[in-house]
Amino acid sequence: MKSDSYWLVVINPHSGNGRGAVVGTRVTNFLSLKGIRFKMLAASSAVELAHQLRHEVTNSEFAGVIAVGGDGLAHLVMQVCVPHRLPLAVVPAGTGNDFVRSLGWNLEKIEDFLSQVISTEPTPIDLGNVDSEWFGAILSTGFDSVVNERANSLSWPKGPQRYNLAIALELPKFKAIEYEIICDGKRLLTEAMLVAVGNGKSYGGGMNICPQAQMHDGLFDVVILEPVSKIEFLRVFPKVYSGSHITHPRIRTMRAAKVSINAAAVAYADGERVGSAPISAECIKDAGLTWML
Repeated sequence: MKSDSYWLVVINPHSGNGRGAVVGTRVTNFLSLKGIRFKMLAASSAVELAHQLRHEVTNSEFAGVIAVGGDGLAHLVMQVCVPHRLPLAVVPAGTGNDFVRSLGWNLEKIEDFLSQVISTEPTPIDLGNVDSEWFGAILSTGFDSVVNERANSLSWPKGPQRYNLAIALELPKFKAIEYEIICDGKRLLTEAMLVAVGNGKSYGGGMNICPQAQMHDGLFDVVILEPVSKIEFLRVFPKVYSGSHITHPRIRTMRAAKVSINAAAVAYADGERVGSAPISAECIKDAGLTWML
């Protein structure tokens, strides 16, 4: 990437409980010191930001977009960048940052990441598309989506602790869900506590739910947790951070380019609400352009 390229910098100052503003300043200071031309974009709402972004991308020439925020901002910007084949660099400043984790970057060494962005060409990566919506890391449904629904309804506490509280509130009453899952034409009927469709490895702030997922093989990794007791769930749950949960006898794994899910359940992608099943997703090879470690 040429050092004199012109960049669009999109900052969510509220992400990560205000971390977005701090990291955003680091990004703009870095670009200024390097003599990199850029234009900042900010808005009071996600809807307004998406509108402004589409306008800028449609009517201006940019080397790429640098998004400073969490997975929510990355998800929003992705919807605009992918159709225009525009490189997207995500600078982690949210609470989860799982798209960046899946790309392999250190969450703190932001200047090292930016040095790569301004000096090297982006890499094509696979992206998921669920009912015409792009996602980078994980599409999920089941217990984790129930927890997301509850966490989004809570005004306190802030940050990751809100997710932990939602787990404590929802687990005692959660029951396994009946699923119809079709992977590349093969139909599976099963009860499950959660179903994760991974283009990337992690969600929920570093939970490696799909530890073997690759972002350049044209395939999803599908991880299904079949019914276990609440005590067993709590015993296995911590292993998701290392990815060692994958060896549990009640974990079923598959790989597929196309996955359809039908159940009385809600789905989330990159932490954003997709909606109620049925849903259909496809792994689109080399759909995105970004920087991987």
